[in-house]
Amino acid sequence: MAKKGNRVQVILECTEHKETGRAGTSRYITTKNKKNSPERLEIKKFNPILKKMTVHKEIK
Repeated sequence: MAKKGNRVQVILECTEHKETGRAGTSRYITTKNKKNSPERLEIKKFNPILKKMTVHKEIK
């Protein structure tokens, strides 16, 4: 049985990748506590297609 709580799974997508026009997307799945951080997450993660660290924002 699953735990009840404030933790939800969110998907992070690269913001710089869309501007380059290259194929594919860089996405990560993580969890966050929606009670402590109700706003959308913004984390620097590695984009393997661009081969550099980029800002990844939470998508719906």
